[in-house]
Amino acid sequence: MAEACAVIGVGQTHYRSKRTDVSIAGLVREAALRALEDAGLTFKDIDAVVVGKAPDLFEGVMMPEAYLADALGARGKPLTRVHTAGSVGGSTALIAASLVQGGVHDRVLVVAWEKQSESNATWALSTHPPLTPSLVVGAGGYFAPHIRAYMRRTGSPDHIGTLVAVKDRQNALKNPYAHLRIPGISREMVESTPMLWDPIRYLETCPSSDGAAAMVLASESAARQAPNPAAWVHGAAMRSEPIVFAGRDTVSPQAGKDCAADVYSQAGITDPRRELDCAEVYVPFSWYEPMWLENLGFCGDGEGWKLTESGATALDGDIPWNASGGVLSSNPIGASGLIRFAEAAQQVRGLAGDHQVEGARRALGHAYGGGAQFYAMWVVGSERP
Repeated sequence: MAEACAVIGVGQTHYRSKRTDVSIAGLVREAALRALEDAGLTFKDIDAVVVGKAPDLFEGVMMPEAYLADALGARGKPLTRVHTAGSVGGSTALIAASLVQGGVHDRVLVVAWEKQSESNATWALSTHPPLTPSLVVGAGGYFAPHIRAYMRRTGSPDHIGTLVAVKDRQNALKNPYAHLRIPGISREMVESTPMLWDPIRYLETCPSSDGAAAMVLASESAARQAPNPAAWVHGAAMRSEPIVFAGRDTVSPQAGKDCAADVYSQAGITDPRRELDCAEVYVPFSWYEPMWLENLGFCGDGEGWKLTESGATALDGDIPWNASGGVLSSNPIGASGLIRFAEAAQQVRGLAGDHQVEGARRALGHAYGGGAQFYAMWVVGSERP
């Protein structure tokens, strides 16, 4: 039987296009210190540190976890590095949770980051296989055909992505940490921006952000000593699948469905739309909200865009998605998944501030990466499971 695990501290930096005032070490330490302050702890109280990072070639710093040990108070302590492409922030949290659930440690510090101003992620993600010409530029070039396939499959009208872009940016205005805060954001504004990868317009895609996020995960005994409310882990799961195989459904990948089914089973959830109060879901391109609504079982096949259009996922809807503004508003790639997990925890802790979903007691955190092939999810709640 797994031990209970809880989030007792959350820390985030302010997400910006450039954080020239700090090094990578300074960036991660900023988030870590805020998480420790929330938990009422110091680095000395931490038993182990787990860090997450997208590919090293982004910033060109190989094995950055080694040089960050001092900045994160990890000298002489177990230090683990996790990398699962864009889902790494979520999988980092799950690896840390497993150390608590397995009874290995009482308090684990989790940190993930990206300093995109010191890298070129678009071109780093445009590399091509041997003997094959590159047909895409950046992640958007890869995912745009999948979005177009979704539109053809479901008969979705063209404006659905615009609705998500506006909704999430309006939510970001309530989040002081968000990178993109665009007063007066509107459908007309989004639709007037250039087409980057058909059908994805400029304001339907995520920004390039510098930033870091951190959490302190704790055992039940340690959580009971924390000064602030805890978010208890009710379910946690990871899944992956190859990027290419015969019959692969790139619009609604099987690994995502399997991961969601596993985490819902652990949490005792049979109807996520009714039994969850909110969700923080990895949506780097606006069209992925209706796509993930279907993949994660919030509605039937072909119904995701209708749910979005109805306003159900708005902050005042019956199942708010990305109340924080989501990846569309802040995207330090290595940390983006951890931010989703942390924001879900803040909701059930009642500490989300102006973007708090009233009465939130159970929330989903979701991350995906690679060619929509790596998945990490958890369900957290205000009560111990």
